[in-house]
Amino acid sequence: MRSLLLAASVAVIAVPLTARARGASGEFEQRQSPHFVLHQDAVTGEASGLRGSRHFEQQVLDELERAYDELDHWLALRPHHRIEVVVYDPASFDAAFAGQFRFPAAGFYHGVIRVRGDTQLTVALSRVLHHELVHAALDAAAPTLWLPGWVNEGAAEWFEARTDGQRGLGLQQRAALAELARRGELYGLTALDTPTFAGFAPRAAQVAYLQSYALIDYLARQHGERSLAEFLAALIRSRNLDRALRRVYRLDSAELESRFAQELG
Repeated sequence: MRSLLLAASVAVIAVPLTARARGASGEFEQRQSPHFVLHQDAVTGEASGLRGSRHFEQQVLDELERAYDELDHWLALRPHHRIEVVVYDPASFDAAFAGQFRFPAAGFYHGVIRVRGDTQLTVALSRVLHHELVHAALDAAAPTLWLPGWVNEGAAEWFEARTDGQRGLGLQQRAALAELARRGELYGLTALDTPTFAGFAPRAAQVAYLQSYALIDYLARQHGERSLAEFLAALIRSRNLDRALRRVYRLDSAELESRFAQELG
């Protein structure tokens, strides 16, 4: 299970007004790229140079544009409007949003992508940006559709891992799932239908995120990775989970839950 900070999609989070306007230095720098508007206050040192704010901003925008292309390639999602992204100074992010989650959060999406920043583009920050981009893209594709949490978070976890070069669950993740199954501690799909895991306790959230990722990975292994794009398109079009599952995978949610459990032994 993941020991890093979790990224989230939050449908009901209350974002403080102060978090929108002020960061560590009192205001956010703004930059744009073809598909993103970036506001950042993560770098408070010099503006220029390899560790300066301008270089950091360009790194983040370049990474977001790369993720945008990957998103179209893997999940056939391509938002047509510019997506707003706010990268906070870590202390400012924690102060503004710590009370909104029961677990330490690295970022979330609620109309705007908001992430806990760094002084450079790290692998961890890159993965959070990729994760939250999936939530933003799904919201752009179907703004009034409340997706089941395991689909929403599972797709984001899968894309985050896939674009980092990971094809499917790792050995430790599989072992953790098998142990959870042996103990009878896996969630039923109805428990993972909630649109957000923000109210889950830390360990429960780790299990929910891991199991959601594993469910999407299971579907990808049944009919190939490209089937995920077909599934999401069918779900967005029909607005019916079982209809989309039957159309692409020839099963419904109850059969998916049963076969997934059988695979774990």
